[in-house]
Amino acid sequence: MPIRGFAHVQTTGAGARVAFVAPSGPLKDRCDVETALETARSFGWETTVGEHVLARYSYFAAKDADRIADMNAALRDDSVDAIWCLRGGYGVMRILEHLDYDAARRHPKPVMGYSDISGLHAAMGRACEIVTYHSPNARTPLTPFARTSFERALIQGEDPCGAASGARVIRAGRARGRLAGGNLSLVSSLAGTPYFPDLDGAILVIEDTNEGLYRIDRMLTQLSLAGELSGLAGIAFGYCTSCDADESPGDTRESRTLDDVLAEFAGTLNIPCIAGIPMGHVDDQWTIPLGAIATLDTDSLTLHVEQS
Repeated sequence: MPIRGFAHVQTTGAGARVAFVAPSGPLKDRCDVETALETARSFGWETTVGEHVLARYSYFAAKDADRIADMNAALRDDSVDAIWCLRGGYGVMRILEHLDYDAARRHPKPVMGYSDISGLHAAMGRACEIVTYHSPNARTPLTPFARTSFERALIQGEDPCGAASGARVIRAGRARGRLAGGNLSLVSSLAGTPYFPDLDGAILVIEDTNEGLYRIDRMLTQLSLAGELSGLAGIAFGYCTSCDADESPGDTRESRTLDDVLAEFAGTLNIPCIAGIPMGHVDDQWTIPLGAIATLDTDSLTLHVEQS
């Protein structure tokens, strides 16, 4: 049976209209918006900015109702060609059940961002079966590496990934499947909800930051115990930025590494796995089309995305 990917959305060339939203944590100030607008102008894009992106409320960019309003306004506006999230943080999970998925299905448009935005990617993929993009957030200036991948994904409609020269082989093999995942903390937090991504036949692409090794182990174990990993085709882990090493006391000969943890899961699942792809809380990162079909090859340390 052929592997089915999600419906690809159109590329967003010059003249496209992009909506900036802040569905999670608060921005620093207006400078974050100005950076996003400058980047959009460099692509030849027109822009619109969510009404409440600067309305800080505690550790949210705005109250739930206001963040919902901004997201739904962008989803329902047929003049908007793409939605680019300004930052991550925390807050997307609180608004998922109130988003207009019917509007997203009627007029599919790219949704871009990472970290907490992984919850939005998962929900859009589950409810609408459309490709969304694990990409740099809009408030962050793009490095040449990140910009090249972003342009290939969103503007040129080409493979934005490819060779991961700095990656490590955890378990050898080759796999083809639909890309799914994002930030591991967010993905694991969605287990048991209607918004958990479909991992059956998928290549799981994941990353995290500021997590102890035992917590990475715990989150993967949670997903395994829930039966969510049993149908995986492969794993491509990005970076675990500022993650603690093995914190166990005593004999260092018994210490564990991230590679040890990943090898255990990949071995149990009998699937290929690499670690260290350009994905995560790093400046140089791929823009990864979640929902698209890709091939993982550990011999060449590549993740190639098919274009439909």
